[in-house]
Amino acid sequence: MGRVEGKVAFVTGAARGQGRSHAVRLAEEGADIIAVDICRDVETLGYALSRPEDLEETARLVEKTGRRIIAEQADVRDVGQLRAVLDRGVAEFGHLDIVIAQAGIAGMKGTPQWQAWSDVIDTNLIGVINTIQVSLPHLTAGASIIATGSVAALMDLAKVDQPGRDPGGVAYVVAKRGLSEYVHHLALHIAPQQIRANVIHPTNCDTPMLQSEPMYRSFRPDLEHPTRADAEPAFGVQQAMPIPFVDARDISEAVLFLASDQARFITGTQLRVDGGGYLKWHEYHI
Repeated sequence: MGRVEGKVAFVTGAARGQGRSHAVRLAEEGADIIAVDICRDVETLGYALSRPEDLEETARLVEKTGRRIIAEQADVRDVGQLRAVLDRGVAEFGHLDIVIAQAGIAGMKGTPQWQAWSDVIDTNLIGVINTIQVSLPHLTAGASIIATGSVAALMDLAKVDQPGRDPGGVAYVVAKRGLSEYVHHLALHIAPQQIRANVIHPTNCDTPMLQSEPMYRSFRPDLEHPTRADAEPAFGVQQAMPIPFVDARDISEAVLFLASDQARFITGTQLRVDGGGYLKWHEYHI
């Protein structure tokens, strides 16, 4: 028996990166998957997003485990699209037990700047709320909601050297902080129904979002067109451990734990998978 045997998981941002990793890991442990991804670019961003063939590959990998999957294109900014796919999935599989609000974009260096701000907030904050809100009517006792935050949400960013320089990048932090507080309050008020909600905060994760020119430029602002080789030595500034990044699978193992009955009394947690990154920013406090 797998740790989520017989459960059904709704995963956003499932076409590649962490979302694909989470969907496949849950399937390996017995879950059927309802997967969505935008599968097209957002114009303000300086890097490419997933494509339909990426979502098809996720479906293939899930089916290879022997589990079932419904995989469709949907934009988390559009609550109607999300609800339609989820309702079809629940009709097919009969229930919903796990929600993974993973879809997210990085707006660093995005242009036009304030449209980049809006696109990031609408995806990374409103998209998480949309995902959870359409899921709640289907959830019953024992269900688990997991949202992807970021160690960026936990950093002390009180000093701003150049206000207004990169609204898209700032929006990423604002959105991740906002979803963290949203899940905190949500967890309290769904606890009487024995439904759990937690946030996982990854550090740098080796996905297409990290391995992109806008991110390289954020870590190496001294270079006009930095490469991965230029940026990777700087990635280590985020972690206390001597590593540049973690793997998507590292986050998926935390997702699996929180989704499973092994974590049946864990709710409202802000779980860091950050190589000690938080420790570099904060003294101990309760």
